Amino acid sequence: MTAAFTPQRWAIEITHLLNAVFGVDRFPIDIPMVAKEYTAQRFPDDPIISVAGDNLPNFDGALFRAPAGRKGWGIIYNNAISSRGRINFTLAHEFGHYLLHRLAHPDGFYCGEQDVVQWNSPLGQIEHQANVFAANFLMPLDDFRRQIDARAKIDLEMISHCADRYRVSLIAAVLRWLDYTERRAVLVVSRDGFILWARSSTPALRTGAFFRTSTGPIEIPAASLPVKLDLLIDGRASIDHGEGVWFKEPVREMTVFAEQYDFAISLLLLDDATPFESLDAEPELDTYDRIMPEERRREW
Repeated sequence: MTAAFTPQRWAIEITHLLNAVFGVDRFPIDIPMVAKEYTAQRFPDDPIISVAGDNLPNFDGALFRAPAGRKGWGIIYNNAISSRGRINFTLAHEFGHYLLHRLAHPDGFYCGEQDVVQWNSPLGQIEHQANVFAANFLMPLDDFRRQIDARAKIDLEMISHCADRYRVSLIAAVLRWLDYTERRAVLVVSRDGFILWARSSTPALRTGAFFRTSTGPIEIPAASLPVKLDLLIDGRASIDHGEGVWFKEPVREMTVFAEQYDFAISLLLLDDATPFESLDAEPELDTYDRIMPEERRREW
């Protein structure tokens, strides 16, 4: 990879090409087609020649060199995965490894074997770069902004529309929205009454609205929707909390229970005020990429 070709740069180059060929209303992306056609043109001596599902125990996906006597690379995803959004992100993630890392790692990658990947380790940085490419490739920021304005007051239907448009998971869509929104919002993923990980928008971070999960388990409020699952209809619900539930200010909580993964996804929306003094926030990568098991990280 040349110095100029960051994960974002690769995604932008491919996005511009797809826009020119198919127009801006071209989603969801046919990842196998794009990966094979693009690399055949861009790297004719070293293209991606195969994208397929297969039995891949303990892994979500893999990038591997073609067998002796053939040129090129293959991408495999675990065909036991039932979530189409998770499969798509896995394919895009492995495509990112091909573009960014294949020259330095000629033996390829098997992704999903690590229970925990430290985001600031060499492996963690490589995995993070592949994730960044996948998010930018699958959900180009200019198109996402056309779906949801940076100042919009969102609801679950708006986020679900984006998840369907790009054929990604709900978590992936929320994380992409958090990248650019001017609203104060916090995503919380919880299980069994405790926060697994959390991510705040930049405006929320600046006002101290975040959870420092790296210091140890954080219990979710007793009044929150993941605790009161009986309030959910078809696995989702919204509720307005007063001060002192999630934060020292009122919060609108929108929660979806992902039964197949046995965790709850809660999006906390705060108003535009600055109700309490800003705190020292963690680095934005820290709370997600450092502590999430590999199979959960592939979900976004």
